[in-house]
Amino acid sequence: MAQKIQSVKGMNDLLPVEQKDFKLTAAFWQAFEDTVTRWAASYGYQQIRTPIVEQTGLFVRSIGEETDVVGKEMYTFSDSNDSLSLSLRPEGTASCLRAVVEHNLLYNSPQKLWYMGPMFRRERPQKGRYRQFHQVGIEALGFEEPDIDAEIIAMSADLWDKLGIRAYLILEINSLGNREERAAHRAALVAYLTEYEDRLDEDSKRRLHTNPLRVLDSKNPDLQDICNAAPRLIDYLGEESRAHYSRFKTMLDGLGIAYVENPRLVRGLDYYNQTVFEWTTDKLGAQATVCGGGRYDGLIEELGGKPAASIGFAMGIERLLLLVHDYGTLTADSAPDVYVMHQGEGADLRAMKYAQTLRGEGFNVLQHSGYQSLKAQMKKADQSGARFALIVAQDELANGTATLKDLSGKHEQQTVAAADLINTLNTWKSA
Repeated sequence: MAQKIQSVKGMNDLLPVEQKDFKLTAAFWQAFEDTVTRWAASYGYQQIRTPIVEQTGLFVRSIGEETDVVGKEMYTFSDSNDSLSLSLRPEGTASCLRAVVEHNLLYNSPQKLWYMGPMFRRERPQKGRYRQFHQVGIEALGFEEPDIDAEIIAMSADLWDKLGIRAYLILEINSLGNREERAAHRAALVAYLTEYEDRLDEDSKRRLHTNPLRVLDSKNPDLQDICNAAPRLIDYLGEESRAHYSRFKTMLDGLGIAYVENPRLVRGLDYYNQTVFEWTTDKLGAQATVCGGGRYDGLIEELGGKPAASIGFAMGIERLLLLVHDYGTLTADSAPDVYVMHQGEGADLRAMKYAQTLRGEGFNVLQHSGYQSLKAQMKKADQSGARFALIVAQDELANGTATLKDLSGKHEQQTVAAADLINTLNTWKSA
């Protein structure tokens, strides 16, 4: 017997049933995707779909060559003639903006875009974090004022309400200011951290000279006193940045959205400025962040487009759905409405015709395949989760009828004429 080939570590199959180590099913995932599609449309966002593979330079330029994502986590390879370095996308914003710039989508109007799909990072798989993971992303491009910052926060809060998990999430916010303000803070931060370099762990020592803001994001408990006393970026903000941040908070207050100001919230990518935020939970262990984002006003220009104020956020679907699965209200029903069975010569074709008619009227129908006793078929109908069974045996075949059975027990079994099938089932279904 040939050796089994297994899936790649950190990359999961979505099955019709829960797995021992991965409890998200394809039906539950689809229910989430349907919810997201309706939610994004209700806020005027249009879907964009970009390739999974991009030029490596896109992520070097947008995310930053010194970040962990680009430096250690991307799946990068050469094409067949070794002339071009390619990478599987590790996040969605860069690909979205590359498409916007390439196709000149901001030529005459701002854009509200959303996407959903797989991303790839080669990191240690753990609960809610995988090497192939999926994101939903929202990008609002060409909007300068803080009202859009507040709107996308309200938008995300609305989704948590729809999923039934609002009570389990905390909103954390911060402002990173503009480029000049961040540069001044960076200089002060490097000077401060250098005084404690002998106490820093290896990751923090590396970040000290490449991405010092990330040192403040360290989860090492031995560094918390150092990080807590570090220079705060908010103390380096100028009047304009402070006004933007203040107006943003005023709008959140007016919308009744609670938040916590976290001066150490910096996000993990180089392109952020001004408003940044994260939705966190204490229900997923160490992986607290469910959704995060902020402004990246200079990124479109970095990618070759004309300057345009921009803001967005992304949520990891796996991590979010683990929370929804255990605490939320999203339901996924993949069971058919009707299980169609047959008994005797010629009954299978008549049953198939009935099944096709029902599907044309909007019913989800599972038709029994093969020839077994009605008792065996009824057992499979119960196992399928269908609410109704439709039976065609020799009497029904001869009389042009069908027998309907309500598997939930709410209605008595009936034999009805073919012309009355739809009305009877619709009446039962709505009762």
